[in-house]
Amino acid sequence: MEKLLLLGDEAIAQGAIDAGLSGIYAYPGTPSTEITEYVQRSKLAKERGIHSDWSANEKTAMETALGMSYTGKRAMVCMKHVGLNVASDPFINSAITGANGGLIVVAADDPSMHSSQNEQDSRFYGKFALIPIFEPSNQQEAYDMTYEGFEFSEKYEIPIMIRLTTRLAHSRAGVKQSALKDQNKISLPKDMRQFVLLPSIARERYKILLDNQANFEKESEQSVYNKYVKGKDKSMGIIACGIAYNYLMENYTDDECPFPILKISQYPLPINLIKKISSECKKILVLEDGYPLVEDMINGILDKDLIVLGRTNGTIPRDGELDPNIVAEAIGKPIKKGKDVPGLVVGRPPSLCTGCPHIDSFDALNEALKEYSKGRVFSDIGCYTLSALPPYESINSCVDMGASVTMAKGAADAGLKPSVAVVGDSTFTHSGMTGLLDAVNENSPITVFILDNSITAMTGGQKSHATGRLENICLGIGVKPEHLKILNPLKKHHEENVKIIKDELAYNGLSVIIPTRDCIEIIKKTKKTTKEIEK
Repeated sequence: MEKLLLLGDEAIAQGAIDAGLSGIYAYPGTPSTEITEYVQRSKLAKERGIHSDWSANEKTAMETALGMSYTGKRAMVCMKHVGLNVASDPFINSAITGANGGLIVVAADDPSMHSSQNEQDSRFYGKFALIPIFEPSNQQEAYDMTYEGFEFSEKYEIPIMIRLTTRLAHSRAGVKQSALKDQNKISLPKDMRQFVLLPSIARERYKILLDNQANFEKESEQSVYNKYVKGKDKSMGIIACGIAYNYLMENYTDDECPFPILKISQYPLPINLIKKISSECKKILVLEDGYPLVEDMINGILDKDLIVLGRTNGTIPRDGELDPNIVAEAIGKPIKKGKDVPGLVVGRPPSLCTGCPHIDSFDALNEALKEYSKGRVFSDIGCYTLSALPPYESINSCVDMGASVTMAKGAADAGLKPSVAVVGDSTFTHSGMTGLLDAVNENSPITVFILDNSITAMTGGQKSHATGRLENICLGIGVKPEHLKILNPLKKHHEENVKIIKDELAYNGLSVIIPTRDCIEIIKKTKKTTKEIEK
């Protein structure tokens, strides 16, 4: 077959389709979003009836994929690294239930926090769950690991993790496809108690997981993705994990690397290969994009007199993503510099789009709060988080999905009144509803703004689960109808909106305000007229 030019994300998606995928489950989150979007756009995926609708959050996605695996069909669940926190309960337990149909969990990490709150490394979750981890070094490996991963999962009846980072997820390379496989037929587990984690059953399932560790280690030792490359200069050996191997080889495009190299792209660690390189070399340099997982682990394996270099000792910076120049400096090669950016190109911080409905919402909120001291607005994760920056400077927190409502409640419990939460429509249905239920149960004196722009805007405009449902959801949770207000965030309604907000801020109980207007990007795509927008 001829090669396809694919992003790392797209290579994973195509590998899954070709391997007989029946369902992909995800909540949009950079840098993982394009995996699901590729399946949604795929003509072949539509013809094969592959399920690819977005899930409410990563936990529901993980659980639904596990349900499909239960039926014997192949399923994949995709998320960014912090999404794995949300899915951690079913993810950890899925290692104990095991899988029936092949089950792949894709975690896309974001070193340097390009669009995230932290740099956490999902390999720690995979190690914690005691499941095999695959970490591609290029787009072809991303495809192959996915394509072959379903069979690996079914062979050992275990979910597997594929971990990649931003740079691989969002860069392109040629990818050669393998033969298209049929989807599995429905075939329920032979052991009908396999997925019933009562303590007595869970203990037996956990023993099976532990017994399989030796098999996983043997697979890693023999894996084509883990390889030892001989080198003449034994003064230093290099362990390069995942995309770090690519960064290393970019420094040797015109010559061979003189040092022995151990490329690691499948875990558990290949202990025998690590012992081989450590026995031949005087010191070891560990290259990994993320936390010093391998570096910390081999410190407990190797001879105590062996020097291990990497993120822990400062040879590689402890934070931020890896790149070829960082690797070059670590191995003593010159750094390659590009041309300086012309002086006329001025950096610009991100900002809300011109015409964004959130602008009018925050203008009204800021005016309504003028009579109170600052520091009362708890926000959430979405493009509206940019209101922390000038000229708005409206919000005072952004911690994790759904935290705005619960943090506002906690502040109110401490005596901060009024206390305001700002959450987007998609984030609200992702993880804000349970916090609102807590506030309803205690009639907490907080004002919750649910900014409804009918889209999951920050990740590219995916459909929001909340569209057309927010008012009914809030009423169903128990919000009092007289304190549930729908606003039209336009400048011509500014004074009216400010008065409504002031009244609700003064109310000693729970109120919900829903400013409702389409995202400007939706308007551009659907070509709505100005009159339609202002209705």
